Amino acid sequence: MAEILPFHHKRSPKPEPLWREVLGRRLRATREEQGDRLVDIAERAGISPQYLSEIERGRKEPSSEMIAAVTGALGVALADLLSGVAGEIRRHHSMDLAVRRRPSGPVLMAA
Repeated sequence: MAEILPFHHKRSPKPEPLWREVLGRRLRATREEQGDRLVDIAERAGISPQYLSEIERGRKEPSSEMIAAVTGALGVALADLLSGVAGEIRRHHSMDLAVRRRPSGPVLMAA
């Protein structure tokens, strides 16, 4: 006899993160892992601390020149940073697909 169980964990997929938000999180995490202060990285990159803060918070969409200046100030390869950003977006997308594939209604269980 089959039993119908309600599916209680109905989750809607989260919106995909903006590229600038993921980039900012990556830059901040890298800076903090190295123990660097925002003002020091901003000075080495030739930008204001306020602007770097806005980049890290995902509020500004920096130019490629600005990203290169910040990664240079951090001493990290631009390719590695961008690969990490792409990987995080890819992981979010994969998790989103998994959520969408879950049943959204009652689940039929064989007894």
